[in-house]
Amino acid sequence: MQAFIEHAKSKMIVDKRLIFMYVIVYFSFGMIMNEFGAAVEIARFTYWWQVITCYILYMIPVSLLLRGLPLRRQYAYGLIAMGVLEFCGYAFHTSYAYPNNLLDKFFDARNFSLGMAMFFALYFPLGNLLVGKLYDLASPKELDSAIEQKS
Repeated sequence: MQAFIEHAKSKMIVDKRLIFMYVIVYFSFGMIMNEFGAAVEIARFTYWWQVITCYILYMIPVSLLLRGLPLRRQYAYGLIAMGVLEFCGYAFHTSYAYPNNLLDKFFDARNFSLGMAMFFALYFPLGNLLVGKLYDLASPKELDSAIEQKS
């Protein structure tokens, strides 16, 4: 267990700009998905600020832990993390699933949470890819070379 804790600590030591990128990307995804889920009456958070607790305080640390792993492993571990999150959200009623929503009709109500976990587990590999690309684009080294090319 101590080895895992040390590994986790090492994965959390990152550049502040990288954390900023994660916050912008994940908060945007969270707000968009919460609004979309409410608009099409699939599911939503009980309170808007849960986007912060879920996407920023939960999903970003998980993303940092998974960063650098092969995409399949990020998805597999992300599925476990999202399974726990989805289960707790609906069990504690901090998330609201609209009755007879589109996913219930397509997959059956018994598979709703599993479907949500399977979908949102994609955030970890895709989020890490997107944030990595944005971070590379916005790195000072890249900005300096772009400025030099224009001169």
